[in-house]
Order: sequence, then C-alpha cells, then structure tokens
Amino acid sequence: MKLVLLGPPGAGKGTQSMVLSKKYNMPHISTGDILREFVKKSLPLGIKAKSYMDKGELVPDDIVTGIVVERLKDADTKKGYILDGFPRTVKQAEDLDAALNKSGSAIDMAVYFQTSEATAIERLSGRRVCKVCGFNYHIKNIPPKKSGVCDKCGNQLFQRPDDKEDTVRNRLKVYESQTKPLIEYYTKKGIIKEVSGDLGVDGLLEVLSKIFRDAKLA
Repeated sequence: MKLVLLGPPGAGKGTQSMVLSKKYNMPHISTGDILREFVKKSLPLGIKAKSYMDKGELVPDDIVTGIVVERLKDADTKKGYILDGFPRTVKQAEDLDAALNKSGSAIDMAVYFQTSEATAIERLSGRRVCKVCGFNYHIKNIPPKKSGVCDKCGNQLFQRPDDKEDTVRNRLKVYESQTKPLIEYYTKKGIIKEVSGDLGVDGLLEVLSKIFRDAKLA
C-alpha cells in the first residue's frame, strides 16, 4: 500500500501517519525528517540541499524529489509506505510518478484530509516540539507527562515560530495557493479519497481502515 497524504498544515497527517505506520507495518516517510537525515549523513543530495537551507532558501524540487526517491529504494518500503509532506507541488508529483514508473511502481492512493481553518489553527498553535529529539506534542491532544518537558529525552519543549496563530493563518493561505492543485492532479488520476481532517485520531483511523479495505489495499 503506497500512500500520499494531502491536506493543509494542522490536518493531522503526521499523527495519523504514525498510527497507520504501526497498524500496517510500513514506514512513515516525512520529507523534513529525511532531508535532515541526508544532511546529517553528508550524502550527496543532502549536501546540495544544505547549500540552500543554509541560505534560508527553499530546496529545489529536483533535489527534494531525488531524496525521496532514494529513500523509497530502502528495503523497508517494499511492502508499502506513507508519504507525509511530499509531494508539495504538481511538479514534484509528476517527477515522483515518473521515477516510480521507471521501477514499475506507482502510488496506490492519495488521501486528502479536508480540514477547517479553526481546527488547523487549534492544532498547530497548541503544538510543542522537543528541542533535542524533535518529538511532537500538543498541549491538549498529546500532552507530555510533565509540562514543557519531553517524555522521551527529558529536554525542553518549545513552540516553533511558524506555529504561532498569525503565521499559521499565512501558512494556510500559502497551502491554498501552492499545494491544493495536487488534489486536482490526483483526482484526474482517479486515486484520491477525501476524509475529514477534523475527526479525532481514532475516528479517522476507522474511516481510513474501511477505505483501504474497500479498495482491497489492506
């Protein structure tokens, strides 16, 4: 089962990806995570990406796609994977499809988390991240055992600048203009399914599990 999860910031894609990864025993692949991994290991594509990141510039589509395609060659992806945060543009989606076609593979389904602005703002503005290990929490939905402290490594949690309400509203506008065309792209390919991103984790998992069963993907 090869999945792409689409939706605005705060749709719950990351949280649901972790749940689906555990349930179906397939890797959750986050673009941000593998970008950092490639940079940390000083891999060729990581070095190229770092040259843009150090200047505060967006990493070009071809480098991001190249990094994702390399990750999809790993043995743990053979039975399936979940792509979270990629593709972000139609160009990335086209390049991904072209690369997968060369290996005789393809995305099975794109799931669009349709999410209200109010829900997205509540989720993102309440998010807290560990400064050291990067694990995500939410002050209401996934609170740490001790306020402001990471359960996993004991280090301090913080609110990312781009999770503050004014910035979140701007991020949603950017998503609307740049990333939403992907919905049209996957709709034309006939592989998109729409779910409510406003649902809680368990409710959404139940909906998704039925969709996968009906599509004979699980």
